Amino acid sequence: PRAQALSRGFAYQWLSLGKLADIEPDPNVFPYAAAQRDITGDLREEMREEVRLFVDEVFRGNHSVLDLMQADYTFLNERLAVHYGVRDVKGAHFRQVKLKDPNRHGLLGKAGILMASSYPNRTAPVLRGAWILENITGTPPTPPPPGVEALKEPAAGEKILSMREQMAAHSTQK
Repeated sequence: PRAQALSRGFAYQWLSLGKLADIEPDPNVFPYAAAQRDITGDLREEMREEVRLFVDEVFRGNHSVLDLMQADYTFLNERLAVHYGVRDVKGAHFRQVKLKDPNRHGLLGKAGILMASSYPNRTAPVLRGAWILENITGTPPTPPPPGVEALKEPAAGEKILSMREQMAAHSTQK
């Protein structure tokens, strides 16, 4: 029980999972999130438990620390498995599952990590990069140069650009 308490508290604090409580995905941008909540409820507790179990397995299983970034397994229950598109997990209890999608490998593929390092209405490569620097490498990023503005949110009715298009436009602004 003490080891589990350590992994729960450590993972929660180290990976800033407390941010999950503050993020409400914009249903206009992520309609599946609102639909999922209506059908199966809020998945944030499952997202936290997945990360806790994953970190606990790496530490207590004496795995390489590199597994934190590249392990091809996670811990899912049925509700979180459905969110990931994994169809062969049934029931409420969590179990170790080998992942077929390499985008889900390691910590950076976990829904809770992705959500905690994003904005409610869009993905955030810069925010995620800062999260990686702060939480994984322990080297906080330097502040942006003077005069660099944040990405502009599209006005109502304006075409929504992909993140790649937004970043390209942002980097060419003078």
